[in-house]
Amino acid sequence: MAKRRPLVPEAREGLDQLKASIMKREGYSVDQNTPDTAKYEVAKELGIPLKEKGNQALTSGDAGKIGGQIGGKMVHELIRMAKSQMK
Repeated sequence: MAKRRPLVPEAREGLDQLKASIMKREGYSVDQNTPDTAKYEVAKELGIPLKEKGNQALTSGDAGKIGGQIGGKMVHELIRMAKSQMK
């Protein structure tokens, strides 16, 4: 899977920290310095054979299942944080 770039490049570090903290809270073993490793744990849990390289056979559906598990949790947390700040 290609590494997605945030719209604001300076946000990368903060988004990575958010990803690591959320996935850790969800019970995944994630290192703050390498939060992208969460995708391998999610893939393993879903029974999807994700490797560091050579994932050409990975379907877009499987990639979406992995990314959706992570991104969905991040979006949910960002919405929760925004609502909290609005109060």
